[in-house]
Order: sequence, then structure tokens, then C-alpha cells
Amino acid sequence: MLNRSHKVFYGWSIVGASFFIALCVGGVVFYGFTVFFEPIAGDLGWSYTQVSLAASLRGLEMGLLAPLIGILADRWGSRRLIFGGIVIIAAGLTLLSNTTSLGMFYGAFVLIGIGTSACAMTVLMTTLANWFQRKIGIASGIAICGFGFSGLLLPIIVRLIEVYEWRTAVTVLTLGMLVMGLPLSLLFRHKPEQYGYLPDGQLQDPLTYDTGPALPQVAEVEVKTTQALKSGTFWRLVLSFTYHMMVTSATITHVMPYLGSIGVGRSISSLVATAIPLTSIGGRLGLGWLGDKVDRRLVAAVAFAMMGLGLLCFGYVSITDMWLLVPFLLLFGIGYGGGNTLRPSLGREYFGRTNFGAIFGLVMGIGGLGSIIGPTAAGWVYDNFSSYQGIWLVFTGLAIVAVISVLTIPPVSRGEDKIK
Repeated sequence: MLNRSHKVFYGWSIVGASFFIALCVGGVVFYGFTVFFEPIAGDLGWSYTQVSLAASLRGLEMGLLAPLIGILADRWGSRRLIFGGIVIIAAGLTLLSNTTSLGMFYGAFVLIGIGTSACAMTVLMTTLANWFQRKIGIASGIAICGFGFSGLLLPIIVRLIEVYEWRTAVTVLTLGMLVMGLPLSLLFRHKPEQYGYLPDGQLQDPLTYDTGPALPQVAEVEVKTTQALKSGTFWRLVLSFTYHMMVTSATITHVMPYLGSIGVGRSISSLVATAIPLTSIGGRLGLGWLGDKVDRRLVAAVAFAMMGLGLLCFGYVSITDMWLLVPFLLLFGIGYGGGNTLRPSLGREYFGRTNFGAIFGLVMGIGGLGSIIGPTAAGWVYDNFSSYQGIWLVFTGLAIVAVISVLTIPPVSRGEDKIK
């Protein structure tokens, strides 16, 4: 016989599995790329723009596939998608470790982008949106803290490259991804109703089991995908999170090359690259929790403002002003982490869960344009001006657009015919 404790186990075990999947994907695919950037460019003789384009291809594939992946996550659940995604990422990493040409290099990142699409934000957040409503902020915050803790893998990757060179390091990471990721994929479940529950641990029939007074149900907002696309709310969310994806992708890809360009050694720059996801944990948990308590629009605006101020500090870092890295890490890290948590929370609040995967996939897909533009623009600016400062200042100014976009979203209205 089912009881409430089983639901708690299912729901929070999915949060835990999401955490470790995020840890694998974040450390190997997302944050880890900055560590490989300079060794690959130096070994193969490519420009920063050419190497940056690989990160943009990864973003392009993820962006194009996110809407389809969201639809599949709504229909199939996450287990098969995550399992297949891990396998495809491993195939892409294997091709990367054997790269001898730009064609192979870009092909590897196309595969990595496809695999990441199937087991990253869209799929993980769709699953959590099915299992949580009141606690969606803290649940998604805990899950995507895996991306934050994945920063701890960067010093390990740096050491692997120093000892074995970058190709062998990629092979080691590929094996680790398979060993850890495939078993974790089996822990995922689709919707709580299939197991006799409602979101947040409520039983479908509280009269059947003696579990104490039932918690009052929060009214669900259920919006169709076509209706979401016609709403100003959707496009304001897209605009604000396009900024978020653009600057985070550019910063995380170029943090080590940038610091190296101003004379900072790889050991220190790798620590800074590690600190970005670690400081983001405060935003993922803190701003995620706060978004469950107060207006999420205000919390998101604060997150974007913090990112902009952090990038302003980053743009003026120099050998004599290394102290600016401290406010950069605190402001940018917390703001960036909070934005990651608030993206699915706002989507769940305004559009419900029935079509969450499809709608959130569209937000990620369209916003993924930022992931394409950001790294390539930063690489182009450095190749042409021998400095990154200009691009950091541009990104600082664009934070104003993101803040205004999210603040002008109207308060949530209950009922699918009221979304604006």
C-alpha cells in the first residue's frame, strides 16, 4: 500500500538524481570547456574565434532541439531521454579526443550539444515541475546546485591535462560520465499521478489513507503552448533569459583565456573558473528559496542586476586590481545561479505543468541564441582588439534590458484564458 513517505522518497530522489546528472554534465561539458580552451588552441593552432565557435555550436544544437526535447519530456518522461543523452555525449567526447581537424572538432560538439539537450535543463526541470508546485523553487535550486558543485571538477581536469595532456583527459571524463550517468538515469520517474500522488507529496485520494489533514491545494495554471507563444509574458521571459544565457556562456567559456590575456597564471585562473559555479550555489538555493516566498519577478530582476554589476567589476580586473575578482565572483555567481533557478520557477508559475516541457523548451531554444552569440562575440572581440574589456562592458549594459523585461511581466493570473 502506498503512503506519503513513498512520495517524499520518489520526489526528492529525483531531485538528488538531477543534482548528480547536473554535476556530470556541468563539469564535463559546460564549465570544463574553459580548461580545454587554451590547450586545444595551442595544440592545433586555431584562433580563439574558431575554438569559441565550438561552444556556440553546442548552444545552437541545444537551442534548436530544446523545443522538441521539451515535447518529448512531456510525453515520454525523462528516463529514456537522459539515458540516451549520456550515451550521445560520450560519443561526442570520444570524437573530440581523436580530433585532428576543425570538421571533427565541430562535429564532436554537435554530438555533445545533442546529448546535452536530452539530459540537461529542459528535461530535468520538466520532471521537477511535474513533481513539485509549492516547493518548485527550492527543489529546482537543489537540483541545479549540481551545476554549481561541478566547478569542483575543474582543478581535477586541469591536473589531468597537466599529467596526461588534453586528449587523455577527455577520455577519462568520458568513462566517468558513463559510469556515473547511466545508473542515475534509471532513478527518474515521469509524473506523480502514475504512482498515486499529486505534486508536493499530496495523495490523490486523501480520504483513502490516514495521513492527517490534507494541505490546501494551490490552484494550477494550465496554458497551452500556442497560447503561451501569443503572450507578452512568454516573450519577456525569453528576452531576459536570452541575456542570462548569452553572458553566462561567454563568461564561463572565456574566463581562463581572459585572465590569461591579462597575465594571470593558469593555476589562479582555474581557481576563479572553479569559484564561479561554487558561488552560484548561494544564488541557486538562496534566490530559489526566496522566489518561493516573495514575487519571483523582483527576485529575478535582482539576479540580473547582480550579474551586470559583477561583469562591470570583471571588465576592470588587472594584475594590480585583482581584488575586483571578489565582487565579480559574489555578484555574478549569485546572480547567475539565481537566474538558473528562477527560469523554471517562473515558467511553472505562469504556464503550469501540463505543457511545461514544450513551453520551457521554447524558452530555452529561443534563448539559446544567446549561447551562440555570447562566446563567439567574446572570441571575435579578443581576436580583433586583443582585449576582452569591451565585451564585458557591453554585457554590463545589456543587464538593464533584462531587468526591465522581467519587471514588466504582469502578475500571474489564474486561468489559462488570462495569461497576458
